[in-house]
Amino acid sequence: MGYQFQFDPVSKVLLARFEGRLTDESMGEFYHAGLKHWAATDARAVISDYSSAQWAVSGEFLRQLANEEPAITNPGERPRLVVAPTTVGFGLARMFQIVGERRRPLLKVVRTMEEAYAELDIQSPHFEPLE
Repeated sequence: MGYQFQFDPVSKVLLARFEGRLTDESMGEFYHAGLKHWAATDARAVISDYSSAQWAVSGEFLRQLANEEPAITNPGERPRLVVAPTTVGFGLARMFQIVGERRRPLLKVVRTMEEAYAELDIQSPHFEPLE
């Protein structure tokens, strides 16, 4: 399991990439680490990329997480995109989106990074690693 965070200072977009087996525990850790980076960068949007994830997270955990109040400020003003190309990942991410729609109205699930860039109207972003 591993994840990394990158930031494009021009577009002010935070990119969070997860690699490996995605379990309830690792998803919770990844989610909370992402909130720390979101606050530190004051990103205008975030892309969570699960293209290299093997989904083993439970639907019950995702429902609980979706029902929590977002820890970020202004969730109705800052878009969040989830990139989930696999059928299982896309389905679980859509469930999270639907359950948490009231709390995260600008969350959208897409299948490719290109779709995420198009949603945010950014071209050729230059992401730099965060510590």
